[in-house]
Amino acid sequence: MKNKPAYSVESVDHALRLAVCLQQEGAMGVTEAAARLGVARSTAHRLLAMLVYRDFAEQGVDRRYVAGPILRVPNRPERVVGLRDLAVPQLRTLMRRTGESSNAMVLHGRQVQMVATVECEHVLRVGDREGRLLPADRASGGRALLARLGRADLAARYDGETGDAFEEVERVVRQARRRGFAINDQSTEAGLTAIGCALEESPGFPPIALSVAMPTARYHRRLLPDIVGALRETSAALEADLRERANAPD
Repeated sequence: MKNKPAYSVESVDHALRLAVCLQQEGAMGVTEAAARLGVARSTAHRLLAMLVYRDFAEQGVDRRYVAGPILRVPNRPERVVGLRDLAVPQLRTLMRRTGESSNAMVLHGRQVQMVATVECEHVLRVGDREGRLLPADRASGGRALLARLGRADLAARYDGETGDAFEEVERVVRQARRRGFAINDQSTEAGLTAIGCALEESPGFPPIALSVAMPTARYHRRLLPDIVGALRETSAALEADLRERANAPD
């Protein structure tokens, strides 16, 4: 299970997070970047200048920064402008209800992109996954999202897989479809267990799922009903927020 290294360099962490934000969320000014990272405006300006120097960012004529050529790769994950702002308050509620770290993610091809994480307060915990890409057929939220697809769509996404590999994908998808949620029991990382639920489709956003992740040592099947209940209620609340955003006047 990956958690933030004790020897992490804070400035490097800030720069990497900022690069991910530019790729995921689009154009950003210095003040927005500072607020996003929780740093001083001068610090954000220095970080952005270094990202520009290394081609991870570019500055437009409006003085705002966008992802640079290194981050503008083919088939990159979809932008999720606005989703994180709506998801984080709901993830905080989910974390308080379950006592474990919570995540929001979107489906992109065969992968899920982690959009936001709210870490729990345990010393031993699943750390921040924001910006990471995980195989959809292994992540709990990814499995829940794949379960919403028809067989033709699923087969198209996994075109080229050998028979046995696709059969395994179909197996975990059928299981998630039958349950109405999905479990990742150390499929993405040793020592990590996660439970995920997919949201109903929201106009203007890619397919979204929420998950609760914890050290496997702290997971027990008797916790499942409460966790799934909290996930479903939080998913419904976020769906309502997304509908309100979609219906808001420009």
